[in-house]
Formats: sequence, structure tokens, C-alpha cells
Amino acid sequence: METPTGSTTSTPPAEPLGLVEPVGAPRSARSRHTVVAALFLLPALVLLGALVVYPIGYSVQRSLFDKSGDSFAGLDNYVALFTDESLRTALRNNLIWVVLAPTVATALGLVFAVLTERVRWGTAFKLVVFMPMAISMLAAGIIFRLVYEQDPDRGIANAVWVGVHDTFAEASVFPRARPLPVHPLKAAGGGAYETKSPVRMGEVARLPLVGVAPAQMPEGARPARTPEVGVKDTIEGVAWLDFTRGGGGRPNTVDPKELGLAGLRIEAVKDGRVVARATAAADGSFSLDGAAEGAVLRLPASNFREQYNGVSWLGPRLVTPAIIGSYVWMWAGFAMVLIAAGLAGLPRDVLEAARVDGANEWQVFRRITVPLLAPVLGVVLVTLMINVLKVFDLVFIIAPGSAQDDANVLALQLYRSSFGTDADLGVGSAIAVVLLLLVLPVMAVNIRRMRRENRR
Repeated sequence: METPTGSTTSTPPAEPLGLVEPVGAPRSARSRHTVVAALFLLPALVLLGALVVYPIGYSVQRSLFDKSGDSFAGLDNYVALFTDESLRTALRNNLIWVVLAPTVATALGLVFAVLTERVRWGTAFKLVVFMPMAISMLAAGIIFRLVYEQDPDRGIANAVWVGVHDTFAEASVFPRARPLPVHPLKAAGGGAYETKSPVRMGEVARLPLVGVAPAQMPEGARPARTPEVGVKDTIEGVAWLDFTRGGGGRPNTVDPKELGLAGLRIEAVKDGRVVARATAAADGSFSLDGAAEGAVLRLPASNFREQYNGVSWLGPRLVTPAIIGSYVWMWAGFAMVLIAAGLAGLPRDVLEAARVDGANEWQVFRRITVPLLAPVLGVVLVTLMINVLKVFDLVFIIAPGSAQDDANVLALQLYRSSFGTDADLGVGSAIAVVLLLLVLPVMAVNIRRMRRENRR
């Protein structure tokens, strides 16, 4: 402002009321603010210490003592993790989980997110894929315990597998069927049977079998009928179940109540070569051409092999991949939703520019979409890695008792070591500390990535 004498003076800018610290006491004001902030943080710090810091400290201390907790054991409990067979299995399975489960779930989530952008019913598809996230681990474990049932009549996985298998491989007609010693058949090796003597024209070839329950006979099977011998250039025969319900039948004789073995495959073998083939009709009758004269009739082993019952999903070899499949079913939707949110934020002009330059959809996906989604994919992958290191519910529920040792993971072994029949809290605490050490590097990578994103 200008003074009466023409000179100017500068006026200091006005300070907001109440925000100016006393000139002589800046340090005390800062201390007061620190105390106020500490008071606000105190409840959270107390809870953090009681629920996180203290349990971690106590677990580290307890892991250095023996089973009773009275004698100092040093690192013996940690050495046991790498020398005990069940603990080594748990470590190996955890490594499989960390490598497979997050990778597969993230890859499926990426594929689903990209594809649902191009279909009208994408929202409905996302809802269906994400729906398993609303199911608890306990419920999902029960569901997949039923899915992986060995019996194809109960387990969906084996029902589908058996259906596909039987589409390409012919199913057996009469598993466990066999001849009696008094029958004109004998074992031919490899599960097949053959007649004891060659067949001749003008004679009826009889092929009786037992070992098939009448209730398990093929649909449409009718009472067996002995064919008439009248055609000169053919050999007629009958294959039947030589068993009369309620008794009273005679061996090697077609009795009125006995059923024909409909669908039984017959081969005429002469000099080690098949010269004719036939399949029994609903009443068990069959006919072979004249080339079968003097040949031995053979019933191939394919008639009698056990029915295919599918895969032992919960057996020692496949139990871990099967449980990982149930985990992917639950968490692929989580990955899809996060990746879809990242896709929505991608600059569309970059994608369109790549297409204008002649890139096809695969090149756009591989060279543009995936690199731009790298931060989101990293978040999903790291989150799932931390999650699978703690997996317990699915393994505990899905794996049967006979295969639980083969499906063992660190979290399950922690429970078994700490609360099992022969509990050892020293080993259990050591497992808990190892799990913490495995999670820390993953968390450090995630925190570093978040800080880098914030600096941008």
C-alpha cells in the first residue's frame, strides 16, 4: 500500500484464524498433534497387538520348545518339517497349489473377461461364473465330494467320463459271465472262452453260460430258443443263461424260463484265424456261414470284461489336482470380475489403432491387452497366491481319510499337528511360522507394487 510520503510498504498475507502456531512453541504444537493422532490410533494398535503381534510372537517362541513346552528344542521342530514324510508331502503339495491354482484361475478369469465383452449375454455369464464365490468353502467341499464320487451313478465327473469312454470303447455285455465245468466251453486265455470241440453243420452249437444275475440281463432279452437245423450252408447255434430262477433246470439244456444272451459276440476260429462272426439275437440264437465248418467257436474277452467305472478322482494320484479343480471353480469368477474391471478402463483408441494397423485379434490380445492388464493380473495372481497358502477347508472336506495324507497341505498339517490325537504344539507352531515366512515375500511384492502405482 502507498504511504502519504509516496513510499510503499508490504502487508503480510493474512493467516487463517486458529491455524497459526505460537512463534515460540512450534515443537510443543507438533507434539500435541502427535499425541492426538496416537490417541485415535490407540484402539486399533491395541487390537492389532492382541490379535496379530502377540500370537505371532508366541508362535515363534513356542516353536522353539518341545512337545510339552518345558524343554528348549531349538530348531528341532523346523528340522522335522523337512525330515518327516507327511510334512514333506504337505510342503510339496503346497508348492503345487501355489504354482497351479492361481495360474489356472487367473488364466480362466482373463479368458472369461475378454470373451464376455463380445457377447450379448456377457452379464448373465459373469453372474453364473461369479456365483460360486457366494458359496462357503464348506459347502463347496461337500458339493465336490459328491461330484468326485467313484460310482458313476452318483458322481457327476465319473458319469461324464464313463459316458465319453463308452462312446469310443465298446462296453462289455456280460461282465463276470463264465461256463460251468460241465458246459461245452473252456477257458481260452486272456478272459475268452471257446468250445471244447469244433462245430459241424447239421448240429446246433450250444453256448451256455452262468454268472449273470437275471436282473442284469440286457433289456429285450427273451426266452432262449433252440434253432432248427435245416439250412445246409450255415451253422445254427444258441447262447443262453443256463440258470432257472427257483431251480429245476437241467445243465446244457435250454429250459423254458431261461433267457437268451442277447448281444453276445461269437467268433469262428480256424487255424488261428477268424473266419466268421455273429451276434446273438434277443432269444440267444445266432447263425454262421459255411466257412465256420470245422472251426472252434470263441467268445471274445470283450464280452466279459468288467464295466468301466471311471477314474478314481480322490485316489492318491489325482486327489490334489481334483481339489485344485474345485478351488478354480470357486475363484475363477473372482479373477474374472477384477480383470473385467481392468478391461473396462483400457484405452480403446490403442486397441482400435492396432486393428487398423492390421493386427488380428490374437495379436491384439497378446501384444496390447495382456501388457496393459499386467498390473491387474499381478493383483489377482498375488491375491490368489496368498489365499492358496492358507487353503484348508477344501482339502479337509473333499479328501477321504484314505487319501488325506496324499492331499496334505501345510494348513491341514498345522491343524493335525496342533489338535490331532497326538498333538505337538511345537511342530504346529513351527508350521505356522513357516506359513508366515512364505506369505511375507508375496505380501512384500504386493506392497511394493502398490507403492509404485501410487507414485504414478
